[in-house]
Amino acid sequence: MKIFPEELGVLDIYKLLTGSVVPRPIAWVTTVSETQVVNLAPFSCFTFLSSMPPMLGFSVGPRRGDRKDTARNIRLASEFVVHIADDPLLDALHASADEYLPEDSEAALLNLELLPGERVRVPRLAAAPIAMECVLDQALNFGRSGSEFFVGEIKLFHFRDGLCVDGKIDSERLRPIGRLGGPVYMKLGDVIHKQPNKVLRPGDSVI
Repeated sequence: MKIFPEELGVLDIYKLLTGSVVPRPIAWVTTVSETQVVNLAPFSCFTFLSSMPPMLGFSVGPRRGDRKDTARNIRLASEFVVHIADDPLLDALHASADEYLPEDSEAALLNLELLPGERVRVPRLAAAPIAMECVLDQALNFGRSGSEFFVGEIKLFHFRDGLCVDGKIDSERLRPIGRLGGPVYMKLGDVIHKQPNKVLRPGDSVI
């Protein structure tokens, strides 16, 4: 089967991409509006970009031609907090993706406790196992769909006690949620531990 992108609409291509690039980590992002409403929304076009300084990025598409609350708030305040959700937070994460009015706080409506930010003026979710306080580094536009890619520099990490072991995150303790195509998610499955790769020289076996 062959599909030519130029023959499809934006939504059709979106469905193919989100069903193919899987599983995807989810940035669960809090921002604050001009009227101090705390917005909460998930975005699964998300990755880290640099370790020095620590930077991450996620893409926010438009909704019916307008910027979503998250994009509007970040451009206004240049601050946000990215959370990683675990198994118990799946229902709340999914519910936060619904369409809410700008004056409604998803965190409040979903009864999610907030804690004040320490390096930014945006609060974080108390229940999230990981929270990263970020300041905006740059916002980039891609393509013709109106998507904006926000790059943030992490100013402070918050980790649940016991999650960071010997300077590394224990994925089995984290139990992160991943996104598949559509309203479909995945939980952590089998975790396979391998030895670090060694440098191969001529004549070495790869087995």
